[in-house]
Amino acid sequence: MAHYVGLDLSMEDSRFCVVDETGKIVFEGHCASKPFEIQKALKRFAPKRVVLETGRMAPGLVHGLRGLDVPVVCIESRQAHQSLQALKANKTDRGDAHGLAQLARTGFYKEVHVKSLSAHGVKSMIAARAHLIRTRAKVENQLRGLAACFGLQLGKGAGRDFARRTYEATRARPGLTQAVDALLEVHASLVSAIVSLDREMRRSAREREVCARIMAIPGVGVQTALAVTAALDCPDRFKRSRDVGPYLGLVPRRHQSGEIDYSGRITKRGDGTARALLYEAANSILTRFKGSMKLKSWALRIAERSGLKKARVALARRLAVIMHAMMMDGTEFAMS
Repeated sequence: MAHYVGLDLSMEDSRFCVVDETGKIVFEGHCASKPFEIQKALKRFAPKRVVLETGRMAPGLVHGLRGLDVPVVCIESRQAHQSLQALKANKTDRGDAHGLAQLARTGFYKEVHVKSLSAHGVKSMIAARAHLIRTRAKVENQLRGLAACFGLQLGKGAGRDFARRTYEATRARPGLTQAVDALLEVHASLVSAIVSLDREMRRSAREREVCARIMAIPGVGVQTALAVTAALDCPDRFKRSRDVGPYLGLVPRRHQSGEIDYSGRITKRGDGTARALLYEAANSILTRFKGSMKLKSWALRIAERSGLKKARVALARRLAVIMHAMMMDGTEFAMS
């Protein structure tokens, strides 16, 4: 008799539930949230399918379990949430594991693609760099605030030039030097870490031939190329290039019920970092790129008709479609 398993993950200890073909619970238990421990706990049941939800722990566990020949499926958490609510009045780890096991048995779920660990590595670099830049800005604003109390204006700018000007301006102010030196030490570490990540991302982009081709598009730099290729990961999983727009949340949200039918703002589903960088690339083409390009002319016509914001979104969506097509067939970007 076939067995199906629902796995409810947590950081330390994960619950699992095993059901048979009729939906009867065969076994319930828990184990450490590590691929080998989960495989060992489920080995005697020889499960036909193991289901778990998307989440921060899912990528590592899914790849680890697949490496141990466990037939694991990662499902969409939003859909699973609705199904689990219908099955159980109260939310418990045990109840979630049982509900996921029933979904595994019935096949009533939407499987999602689990990105490769290399793609997650690229995403982690981009996320870390963004966090470091935000932290650097906070330190610089703190320095400006401290200097303002002593009648000093440090002016605009960022990075090492700002640190040099701050150091020179605060030397003759007793009582300010110690605080500024401590913050400047942190600032120097942040700047160094950002430079190091920038160097690593450029190296990573050079190693990927597809990134070099994508960066031929005006307004698309290292971060955008890396973020989009990491978000799409396996481009052949999309049947059509235009499916990339909805995947990245760059299509209008639609609500239809009876006589009500309207379109709202974009859905913002999928990878928010890739979507934001595509939007910036679109804005760069519309406002900074001075050359002639059909893509820009098309977006400018949309801007005249519907406004610049909608034109940026439409161009970002078109850029995503073009990038996917370039990843699929290996073509170069044509400016015409």
